[in-house]
Parts: sequence; C-alpha cells; structure tokens
Amino acid sequence: MELGPIWRAILRNKGSYLLIALQIAVTMAIMVNAIAIMQERTTKMARPSGTDEDNIITLSSIPFAPDVDVRSMIDEDLAMLRSMAGVRDAFASNSFPLRGGGWSMGLATEPGAGHDGIGTAIYFSDEHAIETFGTSLIDGRNFAHDEISWNDEAVNKWPATGIITSALARELFPDEQGTVVGKTVFINENDPVKIVGILDRLQAPWDGWDHIENAMLVPQRLDNEYMRYLIRTEPGARDALIPLIEEALAKNKDRIIEDVRTMNEVRERSYTGDAAMIKMLSFIVILLTAITGLGIVGLASFSVSRRTRQIGVRRALGATRPAILRYFMIENFIVSSVGILAGGIFAVALNIFMVQAFSLTPLAWYVVPIAMIILWLVGQVAVAGPARRASAISPAIATRSI
Repeated sequence: MELGPIWRAILRNKGSYLLIALQIAVTMAIMVNAIAIMQERTTKMARPSGTDEDNIITLSSIPFAPDVDVRSMIDEDLAMLRSMAGVRDAFASNSFPLRGGGWSMGLATEPGAGHDGIGTAIYFSDEHAIETFGTSLIDGRNFAHDEISWNDEAVNKWPATGIITSALARELFPDEQGTVVGKTVFINENDPVKIVGILDRLQAPWDGWDHIENAMLVPQRLDNEYMRYLIRTEPGARDALIPLIEEALAKNKDRIIEDVRTMNEVRERSYTGDAAMIKMLSFIVILLTAITGLGIVGLASFSVSRRTRQIGVRRALGATRPAILRYFMIENFIVSSVGILAGGIFAVALNIFMVQAFSLTPLAWYVVPIAMIILWLVGQVAVAGPARRASAISPAIATRSI
C-alpha cells in the first residue's frame, strides 16, 4: 500500500481529518500532564513518615473538670498504657507526622536576629518518643530521663538539647562531612540547643510543607489541657488494643477521650485531597480517550459510507479484503500520528510552563512515549470496526449502485 495516494486522499478532505488530529493532540497534551500530576501525587502519598504506621494508635485527652492536675494525669495515663500487654511504648506530645497541625520554629547555626532560620517541626517529647514513633537513631544518643522537664511559660526558655532528623542536619550543615552531633543551633534567635542525636527520618505534621523532612525532638513535656498520646503496639495487636485503651482511659471521668485513630487512618485523612485528585484526573484521562476513540469511529464510519462506491469498484478490480482493511488502518495511523506528534510537542511545552508556574516535577522521559503508544493503539482499535465493514462490501452491490 502506497502512502502517497493515502496522504493525497487525506489532503483532499482535510477538514474532518484535521479535527480528529486536533482532538488527538489535545487529548495527548492533557493525558501526559495529567499522568505527570498523578505520578507526583502518588509519589507524595508514598513518602514514609518515619513512624511504624501499622502499629501506632493516636488519641486526644481533654480534661474538663476544674482543678485537674494535668501533669499527674499524664504520668498516670502513660504508666498505665506502658504496662498494658501488647503495648511497646507510649508518650505524650503536641503533635505527630501527618496530623495537619503542630508547632514549627526556625533553627539557625548562629545566634542573633540577622540570621535566617531553617524551618523545622517541633515535637515535645521524652525518652520514650523514639521507640514509640518507631524511627531509628542513626547517630548520637537518646534523651536521658533527667533531661526531661515540664514546660514553664514563666521561664519561656527552650531545652538545652535536641534530636534532629538527618534531612534537617544536612540542611543546617550542608558542608559538614563528619557528624553534627555535639554542634549547637539556635532557636528563638538566641536560645542555644545542643544536638545530641540524629534520626533517620521523621516527617513534620504538614504533608504539603516544603520542609516536611525537618523535625526536632525536644526533651520537654507539655501540660496543656489538650494532649495527644501516641501508643505503639506489638505487630498485630493494634486493633484489639484500641477498645481496651479507650476503656482504660475512660475510667477517669474528669476528661474526654476523642480522635482515636490509627496512623494508617491519619495518613489516609492527610492525603484525602491527593487521592481525590488522582481519581478525578484518571476519570478525565479515560473519558477523553474514550471520546477520542468514538470520534475516530465516527470519522471512519462516515468515510466508509461516503466511499462505498469507490470501495466496491476497487473490490471489482481485484482489491482484496485485507487490502481494503489495510488502507483504512494506515489512513488512521497517519492522521493519528499527526495529532500525536503535535500533542507531544504541546504536552512538553505545557509541562515546562506548569513546572515554572506551579513548581511541579518535570515530566519523566518515558511518559510521552507511553502516551503516544496508547493513543496509537486506541486509534487502531477504534478504526478496526469500520475498516472491517469496509472490507466486507460486496463488489456486486457496489457496482449495481453505479
């Protein structure tokens, strides 16, 4: 089958073919960039939080009775939780990864107001925090029991030691080749904090924050009226322990227990918007591809009906059914190729704009070729039905209509 005659036939009726090529190009551009966004959101949702998510329970304790000794209540709760069968450890904190709310501060390597601080999430904790989170201490040491203090608003001074994540250590000391344990950073411009340990990973509470891998544990406990407990269980014991923990804590009638969730539920709630975005974009891609396929079917069917007499003449002159089928398949391949190539250029240009305007991740090299192959296959599948009908036209019927 010569490509020249097919191309000249397309040019003689270029209006309808141009519309289909344009539709394919638009579908290609939207598909590629939608896939890129979905990949970015999927990668974001898959980031490890640094915690043993499958075995952690979180809940909030809210005292409401007057003159409640919050510090004593927290101590008693934690002692009870740590003694329960199946519980590995527990501690009380202001927040935890992916929660969506918490405390952040700026850390600088030099004191004074003239130095830009690096944003970091602050987790108020004790010596049980690392074991409860399930993260790893890769350098330095954990807090000692005698380092842990209660916050005192009248003093308004930060603890003298802290444990930071490895990502934060690299950002604070980018040129440091050795350990940063023992170095001093400054919080609140002038309060020194000595780094005593480095965590492998622990995310901040905000999934969309640019500094999500920056976190610091400080050896201080809060006696706020709204306290969050984290409980890490033995593998497989989490679900059975949830009602037991609620029942045990509810025996104290001077407070309310609420927001009882697993870390898996916390992750799901945190990324609800991203999951919805992926579903929406998937639907749009599938819908556009289906509409494009239907457009190709419609154009091919119209072309067959319009050229019935011509096809019949060719059959009478000796053209075989495979030759007629091949003609329409190649014709569609040429039209699809024009649209796909134009769409590929448009897709790359649109992605460059989106990267610059919205700080998105650039396209992976393989996305455009995969999208091209998909649309080529869609085009060939869509035209197959009308092409088979064209090849089945009887020469006798066609010639009788002359």
